[in-house]
Amino acid sequence: MATETIILKELSIGYHTKNGTRVVAEGINAAIQSGELTCLLGANGVGKSTLLRTLSAFQPTLFGEIIIRSQEISTYTDKELSRLIGVVLTEKPDIRNMTVRELVALGRSPYTGFWGTLHDADWQVVDEAINAVRISKLRERMVHTLSDGERQKVMIAKALAQQTPVIFLDEPTAFLDFPSKVEMMQLLRRLAKEEQKTIFLSTHDFELALQVADKLWLMTDELHIGTPHELAQSGALAGYVERPGITFDAQTLTVRVNNDKL
Repeated sequence: MATETIILKELSIGYHTKNGTRVVAEGINAAIQSGELTCLLGANGVGKSTLLRTLSAFQPTLFGEIIIRSQEISTYTDKELSRLIGVVLTEKPDIRNMTVRELVALGRSPYTGFWGTLHDADWQVVDEAINAVRISKLRERMVHTLSDGERQKVMIAKALAQQTPVIFLDEPTAFLDFPSKVEMMQLLRRLAKEEQKTIFLSTHDFELALQVADKLWLMTDELHIGTPHELAQSGALAGYVERPGITFDAQTLTVRVNNDKL
């Protein structure tokens, strides 16, 4: 049964600069549920990555509260956060002389103590994460020899090995081919359902998100939240995607391109 794991109250996000404060979005009141896959959509520069970094405690809020599991995020210690939130960003890790299995094993660091010693149970978790993302054949490959798509799968496996109840992902399918995109989204949805994880991700894969997501957050001039069908019926999705030659079918949740009008 889905429960509200993350609650945002009057949240404002942005940056402090030398010239003042740049507000990216403000007055956000929303909740993210466990047991659901929630996808964040929006144009480049609208603030998706800023929102994810703020929710991950990588940058401070400008105003308002982020409450995770009934506790304000700023009251958690770094170690507590590392056991609470797993994060997968789009930045490529500059890693050499490390195998895939060793990198995934870093996901166990919140549990290994000062010396970082992994026990048999930890390695079992690592191998289960590798199998879940279907990269078993890459286990002994050196990370720097991987393609962008392979590396992205490894970083997702590392987040799974961290065994956190909350996972945030910034464009997790960005470097994957289409079949791999579908597999990854289905895996994340399955994890949310079967393990009651709270999974929140940003994506530009519009139609795939409409087919897989339980909830959508659409960032435009305002934040629209609902199921794909709810946002389709409200007109929010059409308003976001339609252009001359591009129409959105709210019944089938598909985008149609009219080449004659391009």
